[in-house]
Amino acid sequence: SKIADLGRRLNVALAQRVQELNRYRSDFFGRLREILADRENIRIVGDRFVFQSEVLFPTGSEVINDAGKVEMKKLADAIIELQKEIPPEINWVLRVDGHTDNKPLSGTGRYRDNWELSTARSTSVVKFLIENGVPANRLVAAGFGEFQPLDPADTEEARNKNRRIELKLTER
Repeated sequence: SKIADLGRRLNVALAQRVQELNRYRSDFFGRLREILADRENIRIVGDRFVFQSEVLFPTGSEVINDAGKVEMKKLADAIIELQKEIPPEINWVLRVDGHTDNKPLSGTGRYRDNWELSTARSTSVVKFLIENGVPANRLVAAGFGEFQPLDPADTEEARNKNRRIELKLTER
């Protein structure tokens, strides 16, 4: 039947789009990885770039420090360069994820809890990237609080690892 045929063609077209996005994602990721490879402040975990919070922010704050601005500017330049190669019909976004450790905030500071802090930090990074030329419609700010730890151990080392910003190229 015509409808079954249309359905099949649609499925093939969709499968191709997904493959395309995956190809651009791995190209983009590979190139970004080359550009950022020699930075000791950036780790690559699976399909994400990970910045430790200490590199970017003072404790308990969402204000990016000078060293963090240098790193983020390199990132912004790389994204601007690479986005030229992604076809306009591919609806990609760079998701900026804020993660904290599991220490509760005192509640006396600016942020009541780790949700607020993680979200404020990812928003800070997004705004900095926009100020440095990355199109706003290509960015998403997300906060995970302390609930997605890389290392669940109750040690200082684990907490250090868990305070981070992750960047992930994904679909809107």
